[in-house]
Amino acid sequence: MTKKPHPQPQDAALIPRFAGLPTFMRLPMQASPEGVDIALVGVPFDGGTTNRAGARHGPREIRNASAFMRKIHHVTGVAPYDRAVVADLGDAPVNPIDLMESLRLITGFFADLKAHGCIPVSAGGDHLISLPILRALAADGPVGMVHFDAHSDTNDRYFGDNLYTHGTPFRRAVEEGLLDPKRVVQIGIRGSIYDPSDLDFARANGFRVIFIEEFITRTAEDIIAEARAIVGTGRTYVSFDVDAIDPAQAPGTGTPEIGGFSSFEAMRMVRGLAGLNIIGADVVEVSPPFDVSNMTSLLGATLMFELLCVIAAGFGD
Repeated sequence: MTKKPHPQPQDAALIPRFAGLPTFMRLPMQASPEGVDIALVGVPFDGGTTNRAGARHGPREIRNASAFMRKIHHVTGVAPYDRAVVADLGDAPVNPIDLMESLRLITGFFADLKAHGCIPVSAGGDHLISLPILRALAADGPVGMVHFDAHSDTNDRYFGDNLYTHGTPFRRAVEEGLLDPKRVVQIGIRGSIYDPSDLDFARANGFRVIFIEEFITRTAEDIIAEARAIVGTGRTYVSFDVDAIDPAQAPGTGTPEIGGFSSFEAMRMVRGLAGLNIIGADVVEVSPPFDVSNMTSLLGATLMFELLCVIAAGFGD
């Protein structure tokens, strides 16, 4: 039987990048996850934001910017659309005025992707979206995580007893048994804190926290070698908050922190994740209202493409 060709992005030499309906990487939009290996998904939710909202608009602008992505990775030679069936599966449902309902809806959406054998690569949305995604993907046991961020996101609560914000997802994920804390590495942490105890939870539970001050004394490859050793061969989630990158290169984010690593260092580190047992990934906190010339949206699209290539490399030609 002749193998059906995989869906391909629209050819920019035939249909200009500015034409047609925007989808991730200019791939076909597909309503059903049936037959999809890697699902590109938007999660337009920023109900967990505690200060500068706007990340709900991230998926739409990342879709627009992803028109700049081409078919083949220029360094690794990976052609992701030849190796795997990749499609834009639209946006997870959200309720912008009901946080708890949104968490339930997002979990249900990703549980369906998992049931169909899809590996999701998601565009946020604020960082709280990682929690409902992990509730779906790690429902059958805790996973490891490689986490790029300026913030640990392991605070307990905000504004009284609010347990669910973009500063708390990974504390909740550990408490709910979704993350194995001894298989979690956080890269790029920096910035002022609220209280001396802010990182106590992460440290006490075994997270490997790599501050930017340590990062700059080492190479990106050295950092990722350590991260690979920490997560090992087990199931691993990758979460990339764009505020990990210096705001000079990524201004469109809600909680910028001066002194991050560069976009090029970010790409090198993501490429170093090839071969890990990645069950899903996200790129979060792109906030177009604070962006300049769409450069952060383009960064988000580029990181999604890098992650896509890393995951697709595990599929056959």
